[in-house]
Amino acid sequence: MNTQYPWSDRFPARHPATAATDHPAASPLGTLYPPATEAEIRELEERLGVELPPSYRQFLLFANGWGSQDDCRLLRIEEVGRLSDVDPSIAESWSEPKPENSWSVPDELYFVYGPEQDSIHYRAEYVPDTFLAGYWDDGVVLLNPHIRTAEGEWEAWYLAPWKPGAKRYRSFWDLAMDELRLRYPS
Repeated sequence: MNTQYPWSDRFPARHPATAATDHPAASPLGTLYPPATEAEIRELEERLGVELPPSYRQFLLFANGWGSQDDCRLLRIEEVGRLSDVDPSIAESWSEPKPENSWSVPDELYFVYGPEQDSIHYRAEYVPDTFLAGYWDDGVVLLNPHIRTAEGEWEAWYLAPWKPGAKRYRSFWDLAMDELRLRYPS
């Protein structure tokens, strides 16, 4: 099943940008970079050794990055990588077992999303294998390949030093839509 994600509906009034230019496109919701090509995405998947989740893949086909160095931003293809490779200090600090946390969280606590979720119930053992997709404020946006839906979506996380764990979402789409609602309420 290939679900379509309407990225263009979420970033209205985008000035056209082409793959031939490296200049970002203007949008009321921030800087959008020209779309990645299918070949660039396949090259990223080969480099990472995974097939990317559909919502993230479709985002890259819409915009190869969002935001600037000064605020929230989703990384461009050439910056995306396994957290343990791209930012090993973050991977190490978030994957160390702490005495107050069990090493693995039981499913009944882990698979809770939305307002009922307690961010302390994340699985630290997954952190080194996550993929860094962006930086928001003082935190990181991660894609977790360990938890996948039947449609191929991966769980997406927001980790920040002021949170006791990870705010987890069923997909990259859900994480991005939540962030857009928080930053740009309609």
